[in-house]
Amino acid sequence: MSKLQHEVKTAQLSGNIPFNERGKYTICVLGATGYVGGRLVPELLEKGWRVRAVGRSLSKLKCRSFALHERCEVVAADLFDSASLLTALNGCLAAYYLVHSMQAGVGDFVAKDRTAAHNAVQAAQDAGLERLIYLGGLIPDDPHISHHLKSRAEVGDILSSGKVPCTAFRAGVIIGSGSASFEMIRYLVDRLPVMITPKWVQTETQPISIRDVLFYLSDCLEYPVTTGNSFDIGGPYIETYERLFRVYQEEAGLRKRIIIPVPFLTPRLSSHWLGLVSPIPAALAKPLVLGLRNRVVCKDYRIREIMPRELSSCRLAIRRALDKVSQHLVDSCWSDAGVIRSPEWAVCGDAGYTGGTVFHTAYRIKLQICSEKLWASILAIGGANGWYGWNALWSVRGWIDKLVGGVGLRRGRRNPTKIAVGDALDFWRVLDVQENKRLLLIAEMKLPGEALLEFSLEEENSGKSVLTMTALFLPRGVGGLLYWWAVYPFHSVVFKSMAKAMAEKTACKILEGPMLVKGEAPMCRIPKS
Repeated sequence: MSKLQHEVKTAQLSGNIPFNERGKYTICVLGATGYVGGRLVPELLEKGWRVRAVGRSLSKLKCRSFALHERCEVVAADLFDSASLLTALNGCLAAYYLVHSMQAGVGDFVAKDRTAAHNAVQAAQDAGLERLIYLGGLIPDDPHISHHLKSRAEVGDILSSGKVPCTAFRAGVIIGSGSASFEMIRYLVDRLPVMITPKWVQTETQPISIRDVLFYLSDCLEYPVTTGNSFDIGGPYIETYERLFRVYQEEAGLRKRIIIPVPFLTPRLSSHWLGLVSPIPAALAKPLVLGLRNRVVCKDYRIREIMPRELSSCRLAIRRALDKVSQHLVDSCWSDAGVIRSPEWAVCGDAGYTGGTVFHTAYRIKLQICSEKLWASILAIGGANGWYGWNALWSVRGWIDKLVGGVGLRRGRRNPTKIAVGDALDFWRVLDVQENKRLLLIAEMKLPGEALLEFSLEEENSGKSVLTMTALFLPRGVGGLLYWWAVYPFHSVVFKSMAKAMAEKTACKILEGPMLVKGEAPMCRIPKS
């Protein structure tokens, strides 16, 4: 037994909390609706801990399966609101920091991450936490690293600078169903038999399975020796991105891909190329591409002695991810993260909106009563199921959005039949779901304004099911007005076609419509929180 192993064993025996006593202690997860956080909460619950799952949207948290667990408490808090953050941390034994501001439209994510980390350090100290646990990125031995990697390192340094000891894990490429890295690999290899790639395709990296990441994060609570230390975590092998492409190709049963690295693809061109081919928008692809230029591998392996485990190869991780995707069992996705921005003009309970004219168009169809079937067809919209009518037009709109740096349609949806508040749905995001009543979506495509799309369902006393589809749009400037009137003629064709197709899917008789609903649309769409 080595000296380190002896210290580990001694620390475990003196500091481990028995399984049957863990329910007395609360562990806070900041960023519980993100990709890693959404999987860590169930892992901690399974290990017997009481968990406080924290995110910015309470409605988004309540839609997670873990929200119903008897030992789970969901709390809304904002890292830029010190009071709400302190409330979230009070009474907790430890807290996981799984928050990152690098999202499309956020702006200076480095400054935001810096501020959030400082706020977390102060709140952790005020709340009397015993430890913080952070997941950051592997830092290469290269002075020319991306802003993304610098920011992850800076956040780790800030969290470790406070009085509350911080355990920092540093990971590179994370492979799992729904991870940004896996989705990037999947779309590139699936769609491109011939790949003209940047030089970074030959860069070395040390991918790690999401299962191994969750093991280190959750089980480090049982290893007090990890407190206050930083560790590199990676899989058993160092790979190149080209090798990852090859492994995916083999596991997916695809023909051999031709990969041609070229020296002239700049990060800007590479990010646009990646944005067009994959579901990751160019705004997010650029900082990721800049990070891919660096060789990112573990510099020390101390954690393997402290927390021994048989680590998964990238092949096994990719195989598991493909199985999850094929079975529609993706627990969380990279697109889950982000703020749900409810437009001011659609929030109920406020004074009348005075920020400009909100345009709307609505179409209605009445069928023989079949609300359950109709609701199922509403919930299945988008993704691989398509939009029921004029899918070619939807595809064109998705390509246009991709060309201007938007998310496009490829982001799809996590599950083909189930949907929850906060889920991404092509270039929309779910704002509200009321079972058998309505689905409300907010547009996340590039627009000169703000747009909502609502599907509402009701039953009439005469035995009719009534489906109403409403589009609302608040234009910004002349460009917004031109956009609305340019797409307005297509609403009649597209909405009527969608309504008929959804009715046909239910096999219920159409009694009336689809027809245009005349009159003013009520602006109250989103319940005031």
